[in-house]
Amino acid sequence: MDLLSDAVARARRYLESLPERRVSPAAEAVAGLDALDRPLPERGADPAAVLAELDRVGSPATVASAGGRYFGFVTGGSLPAALAATVMAAAWDQNCALTVMSPIAARTEAIALRWLIDVLGLPEGTAAGFVTGATTANFTALAAARHALLERQGWDVESRGLFGAPPLTVVVGDEVHVSLLKALSLLGLGRDRVVRVPTDGQGRMRAELLPPLDARTILCIQAGNVNTGAFDPAADLCAAARARDAWVHVDGAFGLWAAATPRLAGLVSSFAAADSWAVDAHKWLNVPYDSGLAFCRDRAALRAAMSAAAAAYIVESDTREPSHFVPEMSRRARGVEIWAALASLGRSGLADLIDRSCAHARHFAAGLSAGGHEVLNEVVLNQVLVAFGDDETTRRIIAAVQAEGTCWCGGTVWHGRAAMRISVSAWATTERDVERSLAAILEVARRERSPR
Repeated sequence: MDLLSDAVARARRYLESLPERRVSPAAEAVAGLDALDRPLPERGADPAAVLAELDRVGSPATVASAGGRYFGFVTGGSLPAALAATVMAAAWDQNCALTVMSPIAARTEAIALRWLIDVLGLPEGTAAGFVTGATTANFTALAAARHALLERQGWDVESRGLFGAPPLTVVVGDEVHVSLLKALSLLGLGRDRVVRVPTDGQGRMRAELLPPLDARTILCIQAGNVNTGAFDPAADLCAAARARDAWVHVDGAFGLWAAATPRLAGLVSSFAAADSWAVDAHKWLNVPYDSGLAFCRDRAALRAAMSAAAAAYIVESDTREPSHFVPEMSRRARGVEIWAALASLGRSGLADLIDRSCAHARHFAAGLSAGGHEVLNEVVLNQVLVAFGDDETTRRIIAAVQAEGTCWCGGTVWHGRAAMRISVSAWATTERDVERSLAAILEVARRERSPR
């Protein structure tokens, strides 16, 4: 128990340091990690000494993504209630495969699922699996789509595989995210076999350029482009798919959370007409890694795609069994922290979290534009793209901002141009964080663009 108290004290000191520490680790801190790299000892060390060394060497070498000035990769922090619930769940050490193995894990999943369907505006009765993140959520939901479409052709893909199966067509936009393509490759549907639909200047799929769809087609659309935050025209796309019995899957890793706030819900209301949805919880819901959600309108298709033949020793109940809706059998109890996050925020708190992030993004865009720099996207959500002149200058400024340490913003390429991407997703981000970060970016840009 003394060791756990020590761990909590060290974690608390780390969290309390976040508002003032640099976001990227210093080079000497990263170099210091070499101290951990040694031959496996013959005899184990005292656990307290192990923890102390890990804190002393490891904490300075972390990226402060849990703080308020990290704006890379659409990364959220960890809400206090979610973090504390994760610690408690880790102490419980629950296996979330079956209800009989952990009633608390199964029940919090079921309750959180009901709440999530409500706040995300999904159809009543939607099924879901609690997975590691958007990549696995896309994989899980698309496996359900594969099952449903091949079952219509009289093919049992789970038993017979894809050898000799009727071919399926997958349609994506030109701005499809790599996680969805990875999921397609894992499912044997092929990332290079997709039919690509041109997109507009904000990355939205152009519905008028859809290819012919049919009952063997999976149409993959986006709620929240990872660069611009833009939304595909779901009403037109879903209507076209429904008329031809095609399946519509939504990659809504962060963008689907816009449904939680009345100010933005109109952007995503039409996505409820889809058949499946992939969402991250460790992004805008701000629960600890790793946590994602795979939703499916067709409960039977999701269960058929994910279920395994029962072993004699597995005892199942009449209630929802968590492992029936995800690829894994044994896994941690992610529903506990999702339940805690939603319970601590409530409907209004979640809406405020989303709205504040978007307001911070608009603040960044306005400040950078006023500073004479080019904002490349319509700031409709929490994403800002900015160029600082030519590509070489933009890349140099991105690297200098990351090295300076006040904040961390990533780089991307948008329509052939290098750009800084600012993603505001953390509950901890304040107006002061934005002002400090904006001032640092503008100063670095001024310095890097000055004649040498």
